[in-house]
Amino acid sequence: MRLLIFTEGTILMHKQGLGYTREEIIKQVKKNLESVSDFKTYIPIGGAVNKLRKWVDQGLEILYLTSRTQIFEIDQITEVLKKNNFPTGIIVFRQNKETYKNVVERIIPDLLVEDDCESIGGKDKLSITHVKSEIKQKIKSIIIKEFNGIDHLPNNINSLLEY
Repeated sequence: MRLLIFTEGTILMHKQGLGYTREEIIKQVKKNLESVSDFKTYIPIGGAVNKLRKWVDQGLEILYLTSRTQIFEIDQITEVLKKNNFPTGIIVFRQNKETYKNVVERIIPDLLVEDDCESIGGKDKLSITHVKSEIKQKIKSIIIKEFNGIDHLPNNINSLLEY
């Protein structure tokens, strides 16, 4: 079973967000604080590493979807995942003018976890919003609040699929 999980805003955030409320972090992003673009210093949101490890231990394969498209930025996000001991997974990103919809349709994961994109425009920015209906039916989509983390999601994969 394959999980496609968004990185920025879902399991990672800029370091200046630490200690602030979700609402304050969204304001920081909208103001484009310096650390918002300093991808190499991003940090995990809550217990994301432990949650993902629990899922991997149950056989879930993880694909990380980054919003970054420049190779050096993708490398920075990859390094952040490694440095913070996230489970090994494949990093995927938009290529050759792809949209997030194209990436999801190319991969067709069993499970997609992404945030609600509040800081950048909401529902219309979600990956799943524009996926073809025949493909969407094959994907369990879970949308969480941006910068709220995944700690509240079930530890058990079967429960996660029913969430």
